[in-house]
Amino acid sequence: MVQKRSTFLILILCILWYICSSTNNVIGKLVLSEFPYPMTVTMVQLLSITIYSGPFFNLFNIRKYSDMNWRYYFTFIVPLAFGKFLSSVTSHFSIWKVPVSYAHTVKATMPLFTVVLSRIIMKEKQTTTVYLSLLPIIAGVLIATLTEISFDMIGLISALISTCGFSLQNIFSKKVLKETGIHHLRLLHILGRLALFLFLPVWIYYDMFSVLSHTAIANLDYRVISLLFVDGVLNWLQNILAFSVLSLVTPLTYAVASASKRIFVIAISLFVLGNPVTWMNIVGMLTAIIGVLCYNRAKFFSRASKTSLPSYVNDQYQKLIPNGKHNQNGINQNLLFKPSNLSSGSSMLVM
Repeated sequence: MVQKRSTFLILILCILWYICSSTNNVIGKLVLSEFPYPMTVTMVQLLSITIYSGPFFNLFNIRKYSDMNWRYYFTFIVPLAFGKFLSSVTSHFSIWKVPVSYAHTVKATMPLFTVVLSRIIMKEKQTTTVYLSLLPIIAGVLIATLTEISFDMIGLISALISTCGFSLQNIFSKKVLKETGIHHLRLLHILGRLALFLFLPVWIYYDMFSVLSHTAIANLDYRVISLLFVDGVLNWLQNILAFSVLSLVTPLTYAVASASKRIFVIAISLFVLGNPVTWMNIVGMLTAIIGVLCYNRAKFFSRASKTSLPSYVNDQYQKLIPNGKHNQNGINQNLLFKPSNLSSGSSMLVM
């Protein structure tokens, strides 16, 4: 009975996550079509995370985060906040310049970036099967790119930069979660709030005066303003839902759910926005998504074959770790998740 309730809860959360994510992407496209300020849309989303998260977390008694020394904060948290803003802005640039369906197809290359960056940064080697599983992802994205009717180079580059940025955030967010024991939702709140304040001066310099003189704001176009507000709320909600699903399921289940969500977003955007596609374009999208599923399965078997859990803590950073009682493997014993829920096979951040 308990198992059925847990499965039902996860199913409901996934459905809500898919609905929020697809609606958020469609509304984001509509907003940027009439209000072409990706940086401002990003700032609205960060403002939503900053405003809504505190009262929501207090209402549901989400535990407070542990203290961090300033050196650790500037070494990891500040770069993560910078990466969150940059990835979000470039993601909005991609949605602005190219169809949502194509942008999400390009973002399916995240496993490729994760494998390469993990190899460079964490010295993490993969099995031959994992490397082979990347081939259909690359092939699918290439087919979708070559057959994309509304192709735009800026949109492609922005989507790739965004995907690379989210991959880096995934790697280092997991590191921070393991080393500090901070609640995943509290980390989301910290990064959103810090990113907002770090880039407020940049937004004021580049966007604020143009935004204030834009007809939609100057004439108080309630449609555009309402869409901006709803976009911010939906982005915050899908972050909450994604992190909640992640905390309840295994990395493989979450990775499959995330890939399925991408299919759902692509399908809904094609149906609602009606951007023209060819059959080869659809084949490319499906090939990329199937490649992601193959990668997730290959990662699962790769982890299952390992006899010991690899250490995620580099010796050079031992002295930076706050509240630092560690076991013999150098891993903080105050973990929120089981080790399996923090492995490199799952995506920590919403795209």
